[in-house]
Amino acid sequence: MAVRAQFEGQNDVGVFAKLTNAYCLVAIGGSENFYSVFEGDLADTIPVIHASLAGCRIIGRMCVGNRNGLLVPISTTDQELQHIRNALPESVKVQRIEERLSALGNVIACNDYVALVHPDIDKETEEIITDTLNVEVFRQTIADNVLVGSYCALSNQGGLVHPKTKIEDQDELSSLLQVPLVAGTVNRGSDVVGAGLVVNDWIAFCGLDTTSTELSVIESVFRLGDAQPSTIAKEMRESLIDSMT
Repeated sequence: MAVRAQFEGQNDVGVFAKLTNAYCLVAIGGSENFYSVFEGDLADTIPVIHASLAGCRIIGRMCVGNRNGLLVPISTTDQELQHIRNALPESVKVQRIEERLSALGNVIACNDYVALVHPDIDKETEEIITDTLNVEVFRQTIADNVLVGSYCALSNQGGLVHPKTKIEDQDELSSLLQVPLVAGTVNRGSDVVGAGLVVNDWIAFCGLDTTSTELSVIESVFRLGDAQPSTIAKEMRESLIDSMT
């Protein structure tokens, strides 16, 4: 299902939260209502963690992660890092990363298998992404935008990309990711889908302004009809990745 939420009157849910299949980070300091929306739908399945990064609340734009790991900027304090590490499942690797393009959530988009990254990201950063998140990395743009994390949202079931992404580019990206993609919007026509939406394999959260039509597209492309992610689909994906590597 897809759930609408707001952070202190702002609809950019993906700015203030990071959602994966193994955990969810929610910005410290927002109204308890924002946190409780995530807690209410996720607490029985994965940990929901109150967090800040470098003293900032825009955690969804500053970090990137999947069920295997979490990458945070070098400016993250020791105390913040320790708090997150303590709250995450033991299987999730956490790594501070020194990267000139420090808003990691804007320049990297990933699911549990593949990452799309800004074309100018450091080679060392690319290697850390591969090792920590256990993904295959591709340097890409989306609708000629280098901020791939801002202009798409991915899960293991599908992806939503900038509305002006050409069909041939959608096909190429879909082939790399091995999931269906749809060009669309959130929050009543916003093309910054990564900032307006967080999604994993069984639930999505988007801004209150998201229309019913946008919601139905989100639920369709991310296959959110089921209450829980399909174990069969996950096993098929993993065997596909194994055969490719």
